[in-house]
Amino acid sequence: MLSKTVFTVSFVIFSLYGNLFIEVEGIGVNWGSQASHPLPPATVVRLLRENGIQKVKLFEADSEILRALSRSGIQVMVGIPNDLLAPIAGSVAVAERWVSQNVSAHVSSNGVDIRYVAVGNEPFLKAFNGTFEGITLPALQNIQSALIKAGLATQVKVTVPLNADVYQSASNLPSDGDFRPEIRDLMISIVKFLSDNQAPFTINIYPFISLYNDPHFPVEFAFFDGTGAPINDNGRVYDNVLDANYDTLVWSLQKNGFGNMSIIVGEVGWPTDGDKNANMQYARRYNQGFMNRQKAGRGTPMRPGVMDAYLFSLIDEDAKSIQPGNFERHWGIFYIDGQPKYQLSLGNSNGLIPAKGVRYMGKKWCVLAPSANLQNPQLGPSVSYACDHADCTSLGYGSSCGNLNLAQNVSYAFNSYYQVSDQLDSACKFPGLSMVTTSDPSVGSCKFKIMIKTDSSASEPSAKMPLIRSVAVLLLLWMCLYTVL
Repeated sequence: MLSKTVFTVSFVIFSLYGNLFIEVEGIGVNWGSQASHPLPPATVVRLLRENGIQKVKLFEADSEILRALSRSGIQVMVGIPNDLLAPIAGSVAVAERWVSQNVSAHVSSNGVDIRYVAVGNEPFLKAFNGTFEGITLPALQNIQSALIKAGLATQVKVTVPLNADVYQSASNLPSDGDFRPEIRDLMISIVKFLSDNQAPFTINIYPFISLYNDPHFPVEFAFFDGTGAPINDNGRVYDNVLDANYDTLVWSLQKNGFGNMSIIVGEVGWPTDGDKNANMQYARRYNQGFMNRQKAGRGTPMRPGVMDAYLFSLIDEDAKSIQPGNFERHWGIFYIDGQPKYQLSLGNSNGLIPAKGVRYMGKKWCVLAPSANLQNPQLGPSVSYACDHADCTSLGYGSSCGNLNLAQNVSYAFNSYYQVSDQLDSACKFPGLSMVTTSDPSVGSCKFKIMIKTDSSASEPSAKMPLIRSVAVLLLLWMCLYTVL
């Protein structure tokens, strides 16, 4: 009787927890919030859990997002934007206030599992012209002091996510790696501070950017298929740029006395649109190749084993700056509505699980009216206005909508503005040019989107549901054993 009851209870537990047993060791995701219509945080937390993602990296301390992560079992790296580095560097009191409001309050009251504070985001990019070089280390030191005062320094570690351009190799061999000469002293000071506080070095590595910046970059070397021409570095063979780049950092650390320092890959991924090399095929090839390595436990020649890494990114951000390129809005493995872009196995056999409970606006689109004159002098300014206030990055050369004709281009621009404006009638009033239609104007792989509704739903599942289920299972187990005994 006892064995039969235990079997029954085990079956019930498996039925309730089946999807929670899917875990992805060593993988996290970046959760950006620069979207015109972000999904409710509770919806995203459920998406994370149902896809077995156990770690998330945030670019700022959004209180609503942090509350949604309460008791979710998801580890959190919370970020400090670069524009806050100056005030935090200039005042320990400001750092203490930031830690109190954005770390202590959520750890103690809300049960958020914050593991890291990311101080700045790629502050030493060459494009910043040294703006943050004098304030990053003081900000790092002040946040560390604030964590110590709050009694959290053992649980929460500081780090600085850096771009891979902080180190280099004159010969392109990893073993010749060292920090960039103009910031070498600063980098060694930061690395020493991190090491002294048992904190990790965080690096963002983007093979796509290498390909984007250099048309002669060997495409196959960006992927993990082993089809690119390998690099032999004194017997260490590199068949992909990620391994070579990562080990260039390892050598840079080792040469300066920090060979055992832990490394986090803060961002790694591939965009799906906005450039000729940003497409579904390449993105899936890269991200699945990386995940296969993770599942196989393969590291680099210098650092074997699973990488501590965060995919970039979870969901597209249609309001993100496109100064680096149109691809910036298309890094997500999910579309803005939480639907998977392509099949990607993160440790389960079923691929990505879509967001649930997403609500959409009506099935209507704003398009160029059939009666419109393409020679209308207002056409150009109208399209420019629409694209300045919405996302038209899919229209560029080599992008998913790059082959549309003139009329279709105009329709795409008008509809993008109409959707981001919540389908307001006034958003489809381009004089003598536009009209609303209920016929989907999508062309092949170029999808004319319908925007999601973002107001909170009372029926939205809470991120605390797993805790409720845990209690229910324990009660059920107790009742069954009580009956037997």
